[in-house]
Amino acid sequence: MKPAPASTYAAAHAASLANPAGFWAEQAQAIQWDTQPMQPLAFEKGLYRWFKGGRLNTCYLCLDYHVANGRAEQVALIQDSPVTNTVRRFTYRELLDLTARFAGGLRDLGVSHGDRVIIYMPNVPEAVVAMLACARLGAVHSVVFGGFAPHELAVRINDAQPKVIISASGGIEIDKIIPYKPLVDAAIEQASHKPAHVVVLQRDALAQRVHAHMQPGRDVDYQALLRAEPAACVPVAATDPLYILYTSGTTGKPKGVVRDNGGHAVALRYSMSAIYGVQPGETFWAASDIGWAVGHSYIVYGPLLHGCSSVLYEGKPVRTPDAGAFWRVIQEHGVSVLFTAPTAIRAIKKEDPEGLLRKHYNLGSLRHLFLAGERCDPATYEWAGAHLGVPVVDHWWQTESGWPMLATMVGLADMPAPRAGSAGHPVPGYDVQILDEAGQPVPAGTTGLVAVHLPLPPGCLPTLWHDDERFRQSYLSTFPGYYLSGDGGYQDAEGYLYIMGRVDDVINVAGHRLSTGEMEELLAAHSAVAECAVLGIACELRGQRPVGLVVLKDGQTIGEAQLETELVQRIREKIGAVACFRQVLVVKRLPKTRSGKILRKTMRQLADGEAFSTPSTIDDPAILDEIKAAMAQRGMGRAFEQTADLVPAPSA
Repeated sequence: MKPAPASTYAAAHAASLANPAGFWAEQAQAIQWDTQPMQPLAFEKGLYRWFKGGRLNTCYLCLDYHVANGRAEQVALIQDSPVTNTVRRFTYRELLDLTARFAGGLRDLGVSHGDRVIIYMPNVPEAVVAMLACARLGAVHSVVFGGFAPHELAVRINDAQPKVIISASGGIEIDKIIPYKPLVDAAIEQASHKPAHVVVLQRDALAQRVHAHMQPGRDVDYQALLRAEPAACVPVAATDPLYILYTSGTTGKPKGVVRDNGGHAVALRYSMSAIYGVQPGETFWAASDIGWAVGHSYIVYGPLLHGCSSVLYEGKPVRTPDAGAFWRVIQEHGVSVLFTAPTAIRAIKKEDPEGLLRKHYNLGSLRHLFLAGERCDPATYEWAGAHLGVPVVDHWWQTESGWPMLATMVGLADMPAPRAGSAGHPVPGYDVQILDEAGQPVPAGTTGLVAVHLPLPPGCLPTLWHDDERFRQSYLSTFPGYYLSGDGGYQDAEGYLYIMGRVDDVINVAGHRLSTGEMEELLAAHSAVAECAVLGIACELRGQRPVGLVVLKDGQTIGEAQLETELVQRIREKIGAVACFRQVLVVKRLPKTRSGKILRKTMRQLADGEAFSTPSTIDDPAILDEIKAAMAQRGMGRAFEQTADLVPAPSA
């Protein structure tokens, strides 16, 4: 394999749009193929396919290749689990041995090329081994976040129809243990499809508190599979699926995002050097969970494809044991690049606003902090940069894309510097445009719909699992020739792009379209505010009006009335009275998904009295009850018969 030639950002991006097939054919030379692709880019039945005719094996590229080419004794995976007080390191040779034997065990259970396997596990090395073992056999894995309710797991079982489910006795959420096996058993009972086997990892760290009950004939101990004869890699077509990752759908039925083998390997290998600027042998840490797209791309596949050491962290940014947890991991493992969500930085900032714990650690190895998962407000961006002393790079991508669409690419020359509030510039391969509701480009500085001109580059979803038509309707039908991201944003005169959140976060106040994301930036800049959310709730006079929910930094004593006055004035000064922003509610915490995204839509539905289902991805459902009680106390929202603020706003 030879690396892609060095390039300036402008040259690389221009080449990728002028000749997509040629550009990515060149990048494809950085990975080893069993059979070289005959056609870099094909168009079939209205859909694009990358590297048709090529054959490869993703597990081989992640493990066997490195063992055969001088990295056998390099650390491949570092498990750091403060919740179990465990640190384990696995060399490439050791990880290959475990994976080959576990793949042999799956083979002996009847798993073969094209079969599906659901993985329902915590952030443990055995889960990574399971993912790679599926890839080794050419089986399709679908990781479901550990702890999902049985109904949600059952829906995924019915859709993917797995031959095997791989799980564990339990997971740990700071101060509580979640037994997984009863959830799996309940899901299988609810599901119409019945897997042939359930493989269960009995976690030694939890042995005194939880033990999985095994069903004879169906359930198999994880360790037993490791006694199998090692399995060889099975070459698969580049267009064959590597995995299915389910994301929420508007119909209630989750969408099975498909990731193919060839485009995925090429894109992630390219991204590690071009976007993140890491070299083989360095340590990369994506502080996420393998259940999310970030975990798939940048805990498991990206770092291992590139020959890096990857950190697998089972813990939180705070309370495991304190707000210095991330800094300890960076120091202890020599992390070069950290990738996390803005919400993690806000949690640290809330508990340690002066950054005192950071001073206890040597972060000399760290070169960059990358943030993604939700929009990063400038206050959080600037706090992180000031206390870490390294460039902070906000970037944007989605489960569907599988890797970044906008970024500051630190591995390419002449890249414009990162800027607070902006997710950067389009990554090579992505022709990102801001369109109006008629599908026409808007002027610089004008907020519109974020879309990507087709074709999408390698690594993006080629379709949805067994549902090409839903793929077309969900993403391609609004503007022919474009992928519609569902996010709103704008591009400034210098080419920087700003993602302001989901389109439904743009509210209409008396005919004025306003961004709640812009208001959140203003609230978050207040010295007392740790994090916040702005909701557009129903208003009889104006259609909608914005209200703010804020969480205070630890140690803040400002009164709620004073804070409300100051924040209302900020919005009035920066946006104007037209925003009709008049209410701020101080809460202890905000409802979020397990990946850290604030559930703004759910809170708006709560305030408006609309029927809604508690999202399956919610971190703690009890938070919604707290928010409901706080809203009711302040009369915030139509559901609580709020009338006090239904008067015209004063003129600007």
